[in-house]
Amino acid sequence: MNVLLIYPEFPDTFWSFKYALKFIRKKATSPPLGLLTIAAMLPQDWNLRLVDLNIAKLSDEDLTWADYAFLSAMVVQREATQLAILRCKKAGIRVVAGGPLFTSEYGQFPDVDHFILNEGELTLPPFLEDLAHGRARRIYQTTEYADIQKTPVPRWDLADLKRYATLNVQYSRGCPYNCDFCNVTALLGHHPRPQKDQNSFVS
Repeated sequence: MNVLLIYPEFPDTFWSFKYALKFIRKKATSPPLGLLTIAAMLPQDWNLRLVDLNIAKLSDEDLTWADYAFLSAMVVQREATQLAILRCKKAGIRVVAGGPLFTSEYGQFPDVDHFILNEGELTLPPFLEDLAHGRARRIYQTTEYADIQKTPVPRWDLADLKRYATLNVQYSRGCPYNCDFCNVTALLGHHPRPQKDQNSFVS
């Protein structure tokens, strides 16, 4: 199985840091931590290729190579996400989507074949099991929260780390506050779940 891990481009907003990054000769602030974490949960015999549209183009060769495309995005990336999905569907590639944008707005994406919503540690395994047996459903959801002590180390090897300004690690999920500009509590709950094992951050 050949799988493209596609991270859509940020628009020219606060999130892109487009002009500031030029001063340090970097293309993006940080690699897509969520996608790289999902990559670590996929079968080891699958061939994976990361295409971060903030640092590279999605080529015709990428699309010809792929059997599936896995996408993750935040709400601010909505427009670029729609364009990436359209290219994948025109190329005949099945699309699997998850992350904040899809968890809150999956009904707005009729061309996506499978949604892995909420926390991937809980919803990805049943999808993979069903896919292996030819019975994959369109939507996988949960109201439970994952134990991030069991979250695997992200597949940093898939990213060209020299092109990023920073390298993020996941220390916790959830937040005790109620900021009206943020959807973290709606997605991940009000109870912080810290990562206690420092060896889980990097390999």
